Amino acid sequence: MIKMESAFHHTLVVRTELCQGCTHCMKRCPTEAIRIEGGKAHVNGERCIDCGQCMAVCPHNAIELEQSDLQHIFRYQRRVAIIPAMLFGQFEDKVGCDAIMNAIYAIGFTDVHIAEFGVDILKTLGGKISVYSDNNPVISSYCPAVVRLIQISFPALLGNVNLMRTPAQLAALFCRLELEESKIPSEEIGIFYITPCAAKYAQIKSPLSADEGIIQGGINLDSLYNLINAELTKSKRDQRSKEDYSSLPPITSHSMLWGLAKGESADMPGRTLAIDEIHNVIEFLEMLEEETTGNLDFLELRACDTGCTGGILATRNRFLATERLLHIAESLPKEIDVEIAKRILYQKDAMIRKLKGERIFAKHSMRLDNDVENAIRKMERVQSIVKSLPGIDCGLCGSPTCRALAEDIVKLQASIRQCVVLKLKRPDTPNSLGRIWGEKPPSQR
Repeated sequence: MIKMESAFHHTLVVRTELCQGCTHCMKRCPTEAIRIEGGKAHVNGERCIDCGQCMAVCPHNAIELEQSDLQHIFRYQRRVAIIPAMLFGQFEDKVGCDAIMNAIYAIGFTDVHIAEFGVDILKTLGGKISVYSDNNPVISSYCPAVVRLIQISFPALLGNVNLMRTPAQLAALFCRLELEESKIPSEEIGIFYITPCAAKYAQIKSPLSADEGIIQGGINLDSLYNLINAELTKSKRDQRSKEDYSSLPPITSHSMLWGLAKGESADMPGRTLAIDEIHNVIEFLEMLEEETTGNLDFLELRACDTGCTGGILATRNRFLATERLLHIAESLPKEIDVEIAKRILYQKDAMIRKLKGERIFAKHSMRLDNDVENAIRKMERVQSIVKSLPGIDCGLCGSPTCRALAEDIVKLQASIRQCVVLKLKRPDTPNSLGRIWGEKPPSQR
């Protein structure tokens, strides 16, 4: 197995025993972080944003996500699950929310909060959803894959990113404060986020992340889904859906829909825009860099199609999952319960001190050189090499595009002899495919 090498924590792992070097992942990656070497996919952690697009298109199931061992939760006296609202959308209507909740407790968790409850916490503390950013339009920080994308590819827009903590972080912080208030030692509180995607898990595991000390680990959503199904089968409980959702942890109808496309932007004042799917996001950010987007106030950007219901760890069709969440939300209260509001306001001072996350810095992994003059010279060389390449972006060289190959050559990470088309045009060119596909030149066999 090959893990990405980076100063940041990444969750995607290439299982080399399953990888066939088919290039599907390389061609799909939005940041060109993948190369094929020795017939296997290799991921550059400095470019990877953990969007999971590679995992979604791999036909050999050769890319997987790490997660915390479920047994790890039993190290703690209080075992808290922070679950995304979209978990309830993964089940058919015949499986009631009460049955899902009972199964989560039976698995071993002592406390459960819905991640989007953090939205209700924010509203209760300030009467609105606050933002911390230097420039307009404000860009949501809800999707960590988008934040990483901006760090790597659009650093000029970092001043637009909202530094407000995400709802999951706020829900976890509130839960920790309440448990500590009830005299539970901090070291006995284990909070685990049930993640629908690679990026959110990477966020809580990265050094110096905003979650450090608040959340102790992550469980992949598909893993919990399978455990819940196993528990439902074992218990043989009546799973029929009930129209009252009193068994759900506290949450309002609008907050239940926060993770869906347009769920966040609908709560923001002024002119807002919601964009989902990472390649659509990239196209729009390029326009935003050129200031051709109009007078917008807030941008809701999501790496996954339809928002979190389209996450790579989702088990159900994203449209059916979205429909069920909309149905559930119709039966939820529009305002937070008065007693819950009192509990939130009791923690107001401690919560407000930690509303703002850490400042985000650029990751200059796309640079050809840190020295400006050298970078300009290398760029000129890249342009020269590109002119000599066929420009068909076949990917047979092990790089996703001809331009990517040219950049790899300039950075001394590849050779122009890797271009198969040029090799066919010039049969006398030495065979260099062995480096890519793990084959030896005929003279060495």
